Amino acid sequence: MHTDYILDQEFRDQTFDDTNTKFKDFENCTFYNCDFRACTFQTVTFIDCNFFDCNFAETKINYISLRGVFFTKCNFTNVNFAMTDQVLFEFHFKDCLLDYAKFYALKLKKMQFINCSLISADFMGSDLTEVLFDNCNLRRAVFIDTIANKADFSTSYDYAFDPDKNKIKKAVFSQDGLKGLLEKYDIVVK
Repeated sequence: MHTDYILDQEFRDQTFDDTNTKFKDFENCTFYNCDFRACTFQTVTFIDCNFFDCNFAETKINYISLRGVFFTKCNFTNVNFAMTDQVLFEFHFKDCLLDYAKFYALKLKKMQFINCSLISADFMGSDLTEVLFDNCNLRRAVFIDTIANKADFSTSYDYAFDPDKNKIKKAVFSQDGLKGLLEKYDIVVK
């Protein structure tokens, strides 16, 4: 199977589908205002790429490799990241919409979520060691059986996090976030 290699390209206002992504390796590429909603991302690699204002809403991921990738102001509503390649991967989100996204059982160590909406996102079974959740809305996000050691939730809000169902050694929470840690006890924190 032949893979196309695309290096140092800039893409603006383009719509992508399987014909222009399948079996392709993109390295050091930048994408501005591109639409990826018609993609299934089958055997696609992005290395040291940046995405700005791109739409991935409800995109299907069958196999994608993300290495040194940054997403800024992108829409990932209802995207399932479970089939993301776990070998040598690194990706970060800033100002992104990730509502209903699924990160089930992924190793997300040291990932950054900055100013993101993660309403009803699913992190069940994920390794969130040293992950930064900076000013993120985590309303109804699912944290069950996660490893969140040294994760930073100090500036995020609206989360409910059961310390008995997650590993949170040295995780950082704000005083305002205590109510989300104690929610299961049905007590009032003032």
